[in-house]
Amino acid sequence: MKAIVQTVDGAFAVDLETDEVEPAELEHEDVQVVETGLPRVIAAVASGSTVVALVDARPPLLVSHDAGRTWRDAGGGLPAGRAVAIADDDPDLVLYAARNRLFLSRDGGRFWSALALELPEIERIAFREV
Repeated sequence: MKAIVQTVDGAFAVDLETDEVEPAELEHEDVQVVETGLPRVIAAVASGSTVVALVDARPPLLVSHDAGRTWRDAGGGLPAGRAVAIADDDPDLVLYAARNRLFLSRDGGRFWSALALELPEIERIAFREV
């Protein structure tokens, strides 16, 4: 699985296993837009009944496993966010973008690990199958 990251200096494909970076294109259809009805939403994504909303608050994420009927806080230790993505085929795989760092959760947003690389200022992110 790769993350496609749109930055102020262009788009990059980041291999989530090796942190290798190569030039890429982020297509408009790669980025999800989901309506949540929540206040202060910066971005929101969905996979099945799982919805992840990036909000202008602390903690920066809200996660729903019932299509937005109920929400729980997530990402208490994460810095302020710019974008969020969720894998279409695995709702537990969530990518979070801060200003120039990426964070990955493999358990639906409970625990996060920072990718080692630093990127130019991040604008949008998406997952893409290899």
